[in-house]
Amino acid sequence: MRLAVIGTGYVGLVTGACFAESGNDVTCVDIDEAKVHRMSAGECPIYETGLEDLMQRNQAAGRLRFTTEGKSAVEGAEIVFLAVGTPPGPDGHADLSQVLAASKTVAAGMNKYKTVVIKSTVPVGTSDRVRESIQAGTDMAFDMVSNPEFLKEGAAVDDCLKPDRIVVGADSERARKRMLELYAPFVRTQNPVLFMDIRSAELTKYAANAMLALRISFMNELSGLAVSVGADITSIRRGIGSDQRIGRHFLFPGVGYGGSCFPKDVKALIRTGEENGSPLQIMVAAEAVNQRQKSVLFEQMKAHFGDLRGKRVAIWGLAFKPNTDDMREAPAIPLIEALLDAGATVSAFDPAAGEAARALFGDRIRVASTDHEALEGADCLAVITEWNAFRMPDFERVREQLSAPLLFDGRNIYSPEKMVELDFTYYCIGRSPVVSESARPWSNQDASGRI
Repeated sequence: MRLAVIGTGYVGLVTGACFAESGNDVTCVDIDEAKVHRMSAGECPIYETGLEDLMQRNQAAGRLRFTTEGKSAVEGAEIVFLAVGTPPGPDGHADLSQVLAASKTVAAGMNKYKTVVIKSTVPVGTSDRVRESIQAGTDMAFDMVSNPEFLKEGAAVDDCLKPDRIVVGADSERARKRMLELYAPFVRTQNPVLFMDIRSAELTKYAANAMLALRISFMNELSGLAVSVGADITSIRRGIGSDQRIGRHFLFPGVGYGGSCFPKDVKALIRTGEENGSPLQIMVAAEAVNQRQKSVLFEQMKAHFGDLRGKRVAIWGLAFKPNTDDMREAPAIPLIEALLDAGATVSAFDPAAGEAARALFGDRIRVASTDHEALEGADCLAVITEWNAFRMPDFERVREQLSAPLLFDGRNIYSPEKMVELDFTYYCIGRSPVVSESARPWSNQDASGRI
């Protein structure tokens, strides 16, 4: 099939490359000329496992191309995907300006019947608005489809090529048949294509992200109670996760969720509920818990040191999750801002997000080239993102580089028992801290370090 994909962010670029991989002729459209030039040269503008190889292979085969000419791309397509951004507005509602601008591009290129598919995450009713916008600019027949994405950054290519389900909202049998044909190569293992009405498909995307965000916030709030009563959140997670009605996924406590999806989608869903007279109180609570959770490590540091002025904090992990360079809404950001406001200095390392951090913080922090370079002269280490490279560090070397063996683990990736053996003072989430003899709380020491 001949496809046009308008928008080359995570969703659009991954979607376009994966459709090309299955033999389709795909033209990806973006208004950023410099970005289009880079992609046309085979350079992937985002850090995503396997994506650059996929792009280059399909470009070489002539199945994938990039352009700023949206009208001509639409003219040559049978199916047009809208995969532009929907950032949150000041009131939390999704900003649809890019979607509506893309709809005008579609209308301009409507030279025959087409299936117009919204891949972007949009509020309920957006497909109706896009339909009206296109109809205002053309007399050609077309069908609207809502086909929300369920891609995880860091595993987006696999998620696209091997989806666990495909949701298609359509009100036309012609559109349903065309979408089923398009997705046939992706569901050979019988994973379902779920057909439904358009509004249900739009809401399904928000509901899925809201449920996952809710599970994370539930565990984060429970972790505070666990510490208060002397329980271990890791044991609790295993205990409830073994219940098949609950399952093990998204029950890991930490320093809060971030990224391009959960924060904005939760806000947008809350706003949709308010506008339609159905307030979602549980999601309001989940969002509040998430914001509070992002301050947990700072509060632990403040309680430990008493005064953070002059302290140097090493941070491992800046991206909101591993295997991406995305720092949107990353928990590392409010931690770093709080540390700087408290008079501390920060030296940070991330395997992929170093450039994003430099763009965000400038010279206010030191962005190191390696994990151990970040430790030089530091008074403690904070682990914020659970990259595999951080899971089994050389703790003896870490001890030597830190002024005291002090570690704040925002993802519970280390064993408290192991930290005891290594004589570290170890703070984590939902478990009682481990205090070593060589690194007692500074607030209880005199200038010589004696109690």
